[in-house]
Amino acid sequence: MSQAQDKLIGSVPSRIVDVARLVVTPYEGRVAEYNVATWLQLPGLANLPVSLLVSYRDGDKRREVNVDHGKVNAQGKILLSGIARMPVRQKIEDMQVRLRSAVPAQSLVVEEFFVQAVEQASSESRQALA
Repeated sequence: MSQAQDKLIGSVPSRIVDVARLVVTPYEGRVAEYNVATWLQLPGLANLPVSLLVSYRDGDKRREVNVDHGKVNAQGKILLSGIARMPVRQKIEDMQVRLRSAVPAQSLVVEEFFVQAVEQASSESRQALA
């Protein structure tokens, strides 16, 4: 079976989704940005490539954006992280962080999982420096 396999890493609570400030871009229109990071254990996928993506609902459309790609290490572990740039016409709902792999993951252990709106992170660090 050549179809890519998706596994849910976690759903993002709306209180985190809703704090993102929308940035207006010339090409994509309004975009929300989130820092996403996760440490995973993927027994059976050692040395294989995997992708981290975010899927979400925007009005009546289901969309997805790629966040990071990497190769699982020999111990079956991987850290994937990056910024999810999510174009939005209406409102981001049902935001999910997913792992995509060509070979289905038999099991997925999420050691750490982090999502934060980018704008909020930068304004907090400015306050800390003031």
